[in-house]
Order: sequence, then C-alpha cells, then structure tokens
Amino acid sequence: MDGAVESREEWTLLLWTGFAVLVPVLITLWCSFQRPKRKVQLKDLFRKSKHGWHYTDLFNKPTYCCVCAQPILQGAFCDCCGVCADEQCIPRADITLACKEIMAPLRADGSFNHHWVRGNVPLASYCSVCKQQCGTQPKLCDYRCVWCQATVHDDCKMALSSEGQCDMGEFHSVIIPPQYLHQVNNLRRRHPDEYCKVFDLSDITPAKALQLCTLLPPGGACVLVCGGDGTVGWVLDAIDAMKLKGQDQFIPRVTILPLGTGNDLSNSLGWGSGYAGEIPVEQLIRNIMEAELVKMDRWKVQVVSKGNYFRKPKVLSMNNYFSVGPDALMALNFHAHREKTPSFFSSRIINKAVYFLYGTKDCLVQECKDLDKRVELELDGEQVALPSLEGIIVCNVGYWGGGCRLWEGMGDEPYPPTRLDDGLLEVVGVFGSFHCAQIQVKLANPVRLGQAHTVRLVLKSSRMPMQVDGEPWAQGPCTITITHKTQALMLYHSAEQTDDEESSASEPHNGGPRP
Repeated sequence: MDGAVESREEWTLLLWTGFAVLVPVLITLWCSFQRPKRKVQLKDLFRKSKHGWHYTDLFNKPTYCCVCAQPILQGAFCDCCGVCADEQCIPRADITLACKEIMAPLRADGSFNHHWVRGNVPLASYCSVCKQQCGTQPKLCDYRCVWCQATVHDDCKMALSSEGQCDMGEFHSVIIPPQYLHQVNNLRRRHPDEYCKVFDLSDITPAKALQLCTLLPPGGACVLVCGGDGTVGWVLDAIDAMKLKGQDQFIPRVTILPLGTGNDLSNSLGWGSGYAGEIPVEQLIRNIMEAELVKMDRWKVQVVSKGNYFRKPKVLSMNNYFSVGPDALMALNFHAHREKTPSFFSSRIINKAVYFLYGTKDCLVQECKDLDKRVELELDGEQVALPSLEGIIVCNVGYWGGGCRLWEGMGDEPYPPTRLDDGLLEVVGVFGSFHCAQIQVKLANPVRLGQAHTVRLVLKSSRMPMQVDGEPWAQGPCTITITHKTQALMLYHSAEQTDDEESSASEPHNGGPRP
C-alpha cells in the first residue's frame, strides 16, 4: 500500500515538473513565432509615423512608458522628441503623443511655446521653477522641453504662466527654428511635407538631407557626421555634388563624431580616435560651437587599367590616404571576411584584433615583396628611385593606421611640416607589415619618398592590393594618378589633446592647422 502511494506521488511530481518545464517552453515558442509578425506590423507603423521610432530589446536605464506609465524593458523610443513606449502602447503613443515639429508656421502672437514630454528626464536635471532636482521618483514624472531641454516638476509646471515661452536654451544658435523653415519652404514653393521629419540615411543618400542647407542663410549650416572615415567621405561626396549644382554659398561646415574603426580623419581634426559615450552630448555640442573652421584638401584618384584605355577610368575621392602593399592587403582580407559575417565585426576592439591577425600572417607570408620591381613612382612628373619596398602610402592627413603619425615616425629626425590645406601629399614607403607595426609604436621611421602636388604610380605587372580611405580592392596592371580635386570646410577641435599628444604638446599639430 505504501509503495502504491509513493508511486502515485512520484508520478504527480513528475507531471508537475513536466508541466512547469513545458509550459514556459511552449509560451516562449509561441512568442517567438508571433514576434516576426509584430515586427512587420511595427515596421509598417514606423515607416508611416512622424516620430523617429527606434525599437530596442533593452533600455539601458530605468525607463517608463509615456502612455501607460509602467516600467518597460523593451519597446521603442523616438530619437527626435524622446517619447518612450512599450511594445503594446506604441500604436497609441504614435497617435496621442505628437512629435516635435521641425517645420511649423509662426503663431499669431509671434511666440514659441515649449514642447513638453512627460517622464524619463535626464539624470541630475533641475526644475526651472523651484531649482530642485527632477526625476528622482521611481515612476513616470516631471517634464522636459524637447527644444530648450528645460525640466520642471509636475506640480511646478502649473506655475509656468502663458508668458513663459521657449527660448531654445543654451544651444539656440545651432537650432533651426521650425517657423523659419516653414517660411522659406513656402517662398520656394517646395512640397509641404518634403522636410517635415528626420532623414534616415539607411534609406536615402545624404544628398537629399543636405538640401536642407539651401533653406538656411548662406554659411549658416553645420553637419555632424557620426561614423567612421568612410561615412565622412560619403557625406563630402554629396557636398561636392552641391557644388556641381551651383550651391556653393550653402555648403555646410563638417565635423565628426568618431564611431568607426580607424578614425584617422577625426584624429587629424582633433576629435579623437573614437567615441564611446564618455563625453556628454551637451559638451560635444559646445566643442562644435567653439571649433575652428579649416579647409581640407580632397583628391581625385584615377585608375586606368592596362589595355582598357578606351574604357571610362575608375575615379575615386580621397580624404585620408591611398596605399598599395601590406596595409591594403590587410584591409582587403578584413573587408572580405566582414562581407561574409558582418555581425561578427560589430566592435572596434574586435576589428583591430582581426587587423592584427592579418598583419601577423603577412609578416610570415610577405605577399607584397619586391614591390619596387613591379611599380614606377612619379612625384610632380619626376621619377623616384625606390628602395626594396613592400608598400607605398600616399597621405593627405597626419594620422594613418588607426592613430599613427606616419610622416612623423619616431620624431627623432627633421621632416617637412604638413598641413591639411597645403595642396601637398606626403608619400612614404614601408618594408613590410612588421615595419608598419614598428612605425605604429614609434620604433621605426617610414621611408619618406617626398611631397608632391601630383602623384603618378604605374603597376607594371601582376595584381596588387590597393585601398583608398579603407576601401580596398585587388588591382591588375594599371596607371594611377592622384590630383587635387577640391577643398572641404571642416571644423577643427584644438581644446583637447588627441592620442599621443601628451608627449609632444609643445610641437605643432601634424596634419592640422598650426597655431
């Protein structure tokens, strides 16, 4: 009898255990099947919305839904006005909570009101009325103006009388008032919805967004490029297209927030070798407002393949450098593997580690040896006798290879000064991947071949890896000519030192404007 009872209890325990395990698994599977459907529905909603919605699986700080006021872990936020909503409340938030108007008519009395969004105020923010800290309660509370960034308590907001108008706050000089865009848009008879929401560069090219500059006073626009050197080049090419349209007076100044792997152009302009959120956005804007305007040379790289002289040559724009040899080979191998598994190359540290592995491999294989026997180099029409090299690098900026001052080298011997706007290119040679690594850690100098206004390189035989600003390809016999193309208006930040400048603070900045 006791054995039967024990057996029944064991079966009961087994059933409950199975139930406790299977039910969560089944619920998880059901949710996983439903999730793609919800994603499709949300994607359609995001496409039609006036909000700049972005979906996230995990908010990086305590966040409350602006609709139901409940804590949320996953949902969406608007990168334009800051509204947050959990997945179930997104459709309702899209209808009931208006995004800030980028283009709107002027009010009858000429005033400009605050645009308040409730909850999720920045940390360490203080009430504009009582001067006490806001957002201290663990719930959806207090308000923030999306224009001037002023914050007020729920109770204090009632004390703001109707004459308390928005003055755009500390950064009013870099904010385009919506009524201005509305007036100019009407004068130019553009489509009323043409510039009514934020541009997403994953869907359109920068050229469309840059047409906003033509609605502003000449010389009044500044563009912040958040990305790597390739993204900067993409934007600068779009700006060159504006020049072809005769829109020179509306050309914007360009500054950089370095989010790429190498970020050599950003480093040369004083914006550092990378950004990971260590500087508050407000301070970044202050740095941009205080930055110095400089001109930067841009170059045309023309590649004419041997035997294809009647075909249209390959033409590229260059901001940083052109190279043939081991560093181009590393970039080519890296690019090929990133194309196969892009999700793996999502970290700057991983990317640099992969570059290191390819450089180590080339030290052993030496695929680019005897380059001096395969190429001819001319600087301003004069042929240069080449030593036994594996690579040639043509630089426009002071930094190369993710933070190395290539032209300067060890700094133990005199070298001609460089500038971003001098119309000259610096041409150096390297003996191989190991020599490149020695230069990067200041244990060796490059082979300085000279400076020139025009560089001509003839690849006589075989295929060699080449790159322009980190975009690599394998090239057969050809003639490459590098000539001056134009100058871009860039912002140079000199208030803080960039990488490795602590040891040479008294020297002029290599690649940037001299004091």
